[in-house]
Amino acid sequence: MGKMEERNAKLIRRTKINTAIIGVVAAAGVIAVAAVAPKLINLFSKSKYLRQRMYQSRSRLSSLITRGYMTVEMKNGKKYIRLTQKGEKFAALIHEGGAPLKKPKRWDGKWRLLIFDIPEQRKRIRGQIRSTLTALGFIRLQDSVWVYPYDCEDYMTILKADLRVGKDVLYIIADQIEYDKPLRSHFNLPEAA
Repeated sequence: MGKMEERNAKLIRRTKINTAIIGVVAAAGVIAVAAVAPKLINLFSKSKYLRQRMYQSRSRLSSLITRGYMTVEMKNGKKYIRLTQKGEKFAALIHEGGAPLKKPKRWDGKWRLLIFDIPEQRKRIRGQIRSTLTALGFIRLQDSVWVYPYDCEDYMTILKADLRVGKDVLYIIADQIEYDKPLRSHFNLPEAA
């Protein structure tokens, strides 16, 4: 396994754990910290590496709290966690797939390309990817090559994990695209120098 694949596998594992934790808290609204562990055990019970998954879950929970997706509150001597506004947006992104991508004030001059090669027996997934990319504002460059000017790596990682497409979908950051004038016009970006 190459280094990129290894990094991607770790990222997808992390994303799946984040998704599970946020999904549990989103479904419950406010949940006692002690109650999170049994819910996650049920999610990971089929894994032969349960102890490792539980460690990862606690680690990811701490990370989600640190990054502002969740907050810890004390009520009647017990700790409870709930989603913050940022966490609720992330939960909506995971479950609905319709949350708009964030656009920075200034474009960094790099294009984000998503290319995919989905086997024919999974053509329903291919259609799902195309409709999601269209809804998000991507432009079709060629049949399975889509372009967007802003950072959307987190969303693409979630999409890949959710649809279980892994290496069939590649996220590329490019400095230039030949004949990009129509793209710049579509996204209201400045002309090339």
